[in-house]
Amino acid sequence: MRTTTQTDPTTPAAARTGAKVFPVPPPLYYGAAFATGMFLQGAVALDIPGRPATALVGAAILVAGLALDLAGVAAVITHRTTIIPHRPVTTLITTGIYRFSRNPMYTGLAMMVAGGALLAGTGWPLAFLPLALIAVRQLAIKPEETYLAERYGPVYADYRLRVRRWL
Repeated sequence: MRTTTQTDPTTPAAARTGAKVFPVPPPLYYGAAFATGMFLQGAVALDIPGRPATALVGAAILVAGLALDLAGVAAVITHRTTIIPHRPVTTLITTGIYRFSRNPMYTGLAMMVAGGALLAGTGWPLAFLPLALIAVRQLAIKPEETYLAERYGPVYADYRLRVRRWL
């Protein structure tokens, strides 16, 4: 005899599953942009002029990006939901750093790549950063937004109208 398990029919399907994101973790796209840029810098230099000022600006951007990323992680931990996109979320976070950005962790990672490039004095990671941003938007953010819209309906729709995707 075969048995089946049913979930509560009043629970939306989105509550039982996470976003249908591409299986590569989004931070790897940013890491690949930075690593590819640094590799190419060793082969064909693409130096950024204006040192040491650009290095100081880069350090500031990198630290600000790290702070933004960590604020997003802290909010997820505080609200006891998940940071892993393909797992179901338990809370739609709209407070703290999420009042200013719907994606503070992805924004912070982009800032870290840009800041790291300026700090290292190379333009190569900056050349690859748009590819990482496009990959994250298409393969992670859009599926996450579809999931959250299904999961939270008008509450998420209102949040999307009030808060920018990036900054």
